[in-house]
Amino acid sequence: MIFRLAKSAWRACGLLIVCFSFANGQSPEFQLKEHAGGIQVLRGDKIVADYLTKSGSKPIIWSILGPTGAKMTRDYPMVADSKGEDHDHPHHRSLWFTHGEVNGIDFWLEGEGKGGITEHLEFTEKSSCKQAVIGSKNLWKSPTGEKVLSDSRRFSFGADDSANWIDCEIELRASEGDVHFGDTKEGTFGIRVAESMKVKAKTGGKIINSAGLTDLAAWGQPAEWVDYFGPVGSETLGAAILCHPSTFHHPNRWHVRDYGLFAANPFGEYHFTGAKEKTDGVRLKKGDKLVFRYRVLFHSGDEKTGKIADRYAEFAKIEFGPLK
Repeated sequence: MIFRLAKSAWRACGLLIVCFSFANGQSPEFQLKEHAGGIQVLRGDKIVADYLTKSGSKPIIWSILGPTGAKMTRDYPMVADSKGEDHDHPHHRSLWFTHGEVNGIDFWLEGEGKGGITEHLEFTEKSSCKQAVIGSKNLWKSPTGEKVLSDSRRFSFGADDSANWIDCEIELRASEGDVHFGDTKEGTFGIRVAESMKVKAKTGGKIINSAGLTDLAAWGQPAEWVDYFGPVGSETLGAAILCHPSTFHHPNRWHVRDYGLFAANPFGEYHFTGAKEKTDGVRLKKGDKLVFRYRVLFHSGDEKTGKIADRYAEFAKIEFGPLK
């Protein structure tokens, strides 16, 4: 059996370790299980994440389980009648990547005739050992099917004694022609945290960023990382997004809300700053690329218990290889 790992995966699990583990009859820590709608990620014999090639108008990752086995993102709208959750913003699907203005098309919203479509084309990487790696290619299309741009993605799933994480690498390519990303708050790399964690619930949920800004004050501000933590059952758990220094427009601004939306937005400015007019946004010529790299870290406790600043310092040192 041949294993092909991303460069970030080789540090944690080189080929010799893979061969050694299997030669000694040991099972890998992570495994992948394909199904009709995507690929499940298992740690041991437990599913910790599920990559879905199509949910609504885009690929997403749902469900996602944290280090103690609790669900870390909202079930709605994947579970239409989910209990104890607000049934708002059906385009907020667990973990996703889209943007609100791309060549005038809204990929953030969804619904028949309302927004753009991100179509899964193929898987480019599937490997597992000390971590699991899923790579894919996708095509962004208008509601009428016109090709807009393409992307390559790599999701690397890892864990240690106190946290689970997903390293998310996305490369956007102006493969079909020039591309314009508009200046809007509606974007871009997002998760919708578990309903009980949201600040608006007033049960202990909190937002804090790398500059020390909290809750509503963190909205729209540039930061190297943001942590969103709160109660899940009897525990306090958190989801932190770390923005790698190689990410376009690092440090990103953050569209993070008290009702549970949590998104890094490298394109938005005027909404966040209160400017009177939009900027020109970001323009790519045909063939140009943009790269984004985030770690979504699921941890116990608050940002101090989760050592988010230290985790960011470690993540920032990683040198990622090219996407396929």
